[in-house]
Parts: sequence; structure tokens; C-alpha cells
Amino acid sequence: MNPIYANAQVEISRAFARAIAPRKPMRVSEWSTRHRRLSRKGSSIPGEWRNDRNPLLVEIMDCFSARSAVHDVVAMLPIQFGKSEMEANILGYTMCENPQPIMVVLPGEVSANKWIDQKLNPLVDETPAIQGVLTSTNSRESSNRRSFKDFEGGQLYIEHAGNPVRLKGTSAGLILVDEFSSFATQLKSGDDPDEMLNGRTSAFPNYKRFKVGTPEIAGLCRVSALYGESDQRRWHWPCPDCGHEQPFEWSGLHWTPDGQRCWYACRECGVVIEEHQKTRLIAAGRWVPGNPGAKIRGYHANALYYPMGLGPRWLDLVQMWLAAQGDPAKLKTFINDRLAEPWEDGSTKKAKANIIKDRLETYRLRVAPISVLAVTAGVDTQDDRLAVQILGWGRGMTCWVLDYVELSGDPADDEVWARLVDLLSRPIPHARGGYVHVEASAIDAGGHRTEAVKNFCRQRRIRRAMCIFGAKPNNAPVLGRPKLEDVNYKGKLDKKGVHIYQVGTVGIKQWLFPRLGADADRAPEARLIHFTEDLDDFYIDGLVSEKYDPRKNRYEKVRGGVRNEPLDTFVYAYAATHHQDLRLHRATAADWDAREQRIIDLAKGDWEVVSRGTHASAPADDLPPSPDVDSRETSTTQSAAASVPAVVMPARVALDAILCRIEREPMSRVSLAELASWRHAAAGTPAEDAVLGALVDQLDGEPQAPIVALLPRELCDRAREVLRGPAPVAPRRFVRGTRSAGVR
Repeated sequence: MNPIYANAQVEISRAFARAIAPRKPMRVSEWSTRHRRLSRKGSSIPGEWRNDRNPLLVEIMDCFSARSAVHDVVAMLPIQFGKSEMEANILGYTMCENPQPIMVVLPGEVSANKWIDQKLNPLVDETPAIQGVLTSTNSRESSNRRSFKDFEGGQLYIEHAGNPVRLKGTSAGLILVDEFSSFATQLKSGDDPDEMLNGRTSAFPNYKRFKVGTPEIAGLCRVSALYGESDQRRWHWPCPDCGHEQPFEWSGLHWTPDGQRCWYACRECGVVIEEHQKTRLIAAGRWVPGNPGAKIRGYHANALYYPMGLGPRWLDLVQMWLAAQGDPAKLKTFINDRLAEPWEDGSTKKAKANIIKDRLETYRLRVAPISVLAVTAGVDTQDDRLAVQILGWGRGMTCWVLDYVELSGDPADDEVWARLVDLLSRPIPHARGGYVHVEASAIDAGGHRTEAVKNFCRQRRIRRAMCIFGAKPNNAPVLGRPKLEDVNYKGKLDKKGVHIYQVGTVGIKQWLFPRLGADADRAPEARLIHFTEDLDDFYIDGLVSEKYDPRKNRYEKVRGGVRNEPLDTFVYAYAATHHQDLRLHRATAADWDAREQRIIDLAKGDWEVVSRGTHASAPADDLPPSPDVDSRETSTTQSAAASVPAVVMPARVALDAILCRIEREPMSRVSLAELASWRHAAAGTPAEDAVLGALVDQLDGEPQAPIVALLPRELCDRAREVLRGPAPVAPRRFVRGTRSAGVR
């Protein structure tokens, strides 16, 4: 055989062997080095891709290799760190080496078009390997549209998260999400775009999802919230002096007072590290998880990791930091874009649930402390309940939370409204011995059972019931001017109908949250908002369940937080203080003194007003003698405790006190002094006196037994009916054209 001719059998065998040989495993970083070229349109250093320019990106990209077991990855990185180029590498590798349906998602349509022009089109133009797998590169073909590419073994979809229709009906094995923090809180359909994206991979067991972005506002930021659920990896490098592994942190960077020189200090040995050493230290580093065991891979780096020549120098960052001091907008931009950390407003940084729980006070619910001089209520209406909050107010608009209750029941029914009337009509005992009433209530009618709220406010069954809606303008006043809603048979506004009030919720929250934060550093007696230890964790968590978003100039619900009814009802109760008949926010010292004197007169106590806000108690000689007490701290003079009390309690107050004791402290025991005050209660109706007498007779049988064991349920139900009273009958309205006896 002529040696210049090839052996056909050998060549055929080699071709057959290459065809059936398993594909050599390749990682994303290897594919990028072999095939990827950076375009002048999107890179300052065009040419071949080099992994050693930014070693931090290698492990992140390799999580999306075909044989990687990682499913979910989140990256919280600074701007201009190579996030988009890393996504392009993952996209090209998947199209060539691991073909499957791919979906690239961006926050909006504008950002999606920009990504196609700046990233996708240069990637296809500069990468022959990608051109080889595309079904067609002709723009006239349906398989090669602007937001859709068809390739061998898969399809590429470019979508935006602003429309729920764009996120439905598509299955994908790989999802690349860019600028994840900018996704909407919820879509117009009420769906969460993140959950909709997660559902797109349900049909692929080996799915992979990559969500990357720079953080934004703490509590509202999606990427920082997802990073908190991940294994929280940070790049650790070894100290050149002691070998201690540590990440670059902004607190470790030091500079001279004039900002002309800076250096990094090892947190273990304190050795000075110059910026020129950064390249070698980063090359010797590795990703170290801070929360090992989490299913999600999370990566975080800041601007101190910028490769030399591909980002601002350390000294430039110091100049940016110094220039941002005193300017909240610049400071937020620096923290978000350069440090890759979520922004938190300094004025509300201490308005957190755990800090508030540490300063709870010992006063009891539904008992007004000594400084409370007025009471208002806020009601939030839901489909199956009414959330009610009662607040007490004192000088300087100091506030005490007196109660928070959720009344279950559909507001379309009358039963839950009758229970609301009962709750808000009960007098609240005052620490001085008298009692106070709820003077105004704001009931939300926006979105849930609007007509039921209007109907309740028309009936005027409680004092100053206001039907309110949240105002759309962010600069709306706390309480707008009331507007008539009803019309009479002539088509004119009915002056006796319901009034609608607009409430500026944004302004009230901007009043509330700084006060919550400032109270953390104040003494208990100097705090502006007081909370009792009887409040549960749900209330405290719900009160701080929203964060301020400066982009929208509104408060948004914290991601993963509890329901915000405690915050909403607090806002409504504060709005009720601005009622035109109260105007507590404009009350003068004389007005507060007059309120205080009325409470003193009602209690009939011997209190002398020494100065505004301070009092002198009665002299010691005027105090009644204390009864004899034995070793078990029980009184030996029963007659003194059973004597007629100095202050006669109204019968309705006595009934309310007994029912509150049954509901809140069923295992408590009634003292002889309480029994005597209830027995001698007066000024009640015949029905009230009768049921009160029956209750006292039951309690007088065995004083040492719990109150719940002494009072039968039927008698308590009868007391509730008497205390609540019959619901007022709405006046009949005659339609024009009908006739009735005695009415024209």
C-alpha cells in the first residue's frame, strides 16, 4: 500500500471513536478561557477572557457547570465588578456544552433592551462557538428574534419582570436574573415575581438559578434577604505577616486625616497592608462560608476587591466616602454600589423589634397610666376581622399603648360591629382612680368592606367615629378636611350623612419611626412612646413591619415580615387625635391642665397640681390607716376592708371591671376591697343594678376561689348584654313617591 495515502479503515475507526466517546467534562471557567472574547462595546480591556484578572468570579461561574450539584446561587457584588460578563459566560457555556431552555430576566423592559444591545449581541458577534449552535443568525428568521434565540438543544428567552404574562407559560432549566434588587414588591396581579420565576424550573430536576445584583434598602432588598438565607461566602485572604485568613472589610481600611494616604490593617496582628499587595493576597485567597449547611450558595464582595486597573483605587474610595458624609443620598449610593451592603436610615436604625422589646414597661393593658389625659382608637378592616388599637395621649403628644385587639368576624355582619361598640364604649380605669373614655376613632374603609364601614359611621354608635381612606399623595396632611359622601333624594349632599377623611399615612409614619428610634437612648420617664410588657411579639413585629423607600417616597412592607395591622391601627389612632373637636396636636398647656383637672375631679382624689405635669400626693396624716397584716400577709381586720369605699363607683364601671377580670385574669381572686367597691356601686339602670347584685352575691360566697369558678357563664353573658345595651335603631328613610301615615 502506498504510504502517502491514509488507511481508510483507521480513519473511519478514529472518526467513529470520536463520535461515541463521552464528552470531556468542562467547567464554565474553562469554556470562558477557551472561547470567550470580550468586545470593545462592553469592556475596557477587549480580547481573550482571563480568569486570573478577577479570581473571585471563577467559583461562582463553576457552580453552573454541567456536573455541579449546586441549584441556587445569589451574588451580592458592587457595581462594575463583572456581574454581567459572568452571566454572559454562563449563558454561552450552557448553550454550547449543556443545552437546555434558558430564561434571562431583568427588572423592566428598558433594562431588558439595554442588556440585549450591550451584552447579548456582542456576545454572539464575538463568540464563534455560540454562532455555531444557533439555528439561524438571520434576523428575518423567526428562530432569531430580538428577545428569542433558538439553538441546538434549547431556546433562549429574554423577559422582564414587570408583566406577569411574560413570566408565565415558559419552562426553563437555567434562569439568570440580573439586578434582582430592583424587582417589584408585587406585580399588578398581586403575584410575587420571584416566586413566579422559581416555578418556571419545576419540570427540570437539575435546574439552576442565578440571582445577582447590588443591594438597596434594608428590609426591602431582595438580594440581601436571599443572601441572608444562603451560606454567606466571603473571600478570605491570608495575612502576609501572620497568615490569618480574613475578608476585606471597610472598617479595616485606615487613612490619614487629610485623606491623602490609606492602608489596610490586619485584624489579627495589625500589620500594615498596602494596596499593591492586594493582587497577590487575593490570588492566594478562597471563598469561606459563614453559614455552612445552607442549601443556597451566597457570595458577597465589596469595592476593596476591585482588580488593579479595573476599578477605583482604595484612595479613590476614601475620597468618595469623605465626600458622602453629611449627604444621605450620596452615602446611600456609596454603601449600596461600592460596599454592596443594604442601606438603612440612621434615624430609624434603632426602630427595630428586638430593641423595642428590651424597653417594655410594667403598666397593664386597659389601665391608663397617670400621665394619660386623652384616649383615641384606630380600627383596620379586613375581610374576616377588625384590628383595634387604643392609645393614650399626654403632654407633648406622649403616647401609651393601652390595648390591641383583633375582633374576628366578617365586617359585613352586625355582630362584629356590636363587639366593637362594646370594646370602645367601655370606660378605661385611670391610675388616679377615675376613668377615661375613647374620644375619637378612625376606621379604615379602603379596600375591605367599604360600605359596611360607611354604614357603621352613619349610625354614630361610638363617639366621633371617622370613616377614613389612606391619601395617595405622599405629602398629604395627617387628617384632611372631611368630605360629604351621601346624597339625599334631591341629589344634593346630605349634611347628616357620612363624612370621608383622607389620612396622610406617609407623614404619620415619618413622625412615628424617628420617635421609636430616639426612645432607645432615653430614660423610661423621658420616652415619647410607651409599650407595656403585656403586648405580644406579633404586635411589636407588626409595628416595625415597614421600611421607608426613598425611590418611591413611601413605606413598603418588609420582606418576610408579619402583618402590618399594628402599624396601620397606630397610624389611624394618631390621625384620630387631629379630629376637629380634639386637635390634641395643638393643645396648649392650659388645655392639658384642664383635662388633668377633669380626671382629678372625677376620681375625687386629694391631688394638688404643683406645676404642669407634676403633682403632690396627699399628706401622710390624711392617708387611711393600713390594716393589720399577719405573717401570711393577709388582713386581720375584715371590717375595715368591707367598709363603704370613699369613692362610689358607677355601676357600669363595676360591671366592666368584673367582665374584664373574667376575660383577662380568670384565675385571679377578688379582694375584699374590690368586692366592697362593687357592692356599693350606684347610678346604674335597674337592669344594671340587678345583674351587678347577682354577680356580687356569687362572688361573696367564697372569696378565696378564682373568679372564673364563682361566676356562671349564663350570668356573665347576661351582664355583657346589659353592659352593651340594645343597638340603636337606624331612622327610617322614605323614598320619594311613597306615602306613610303622618309623614308627607
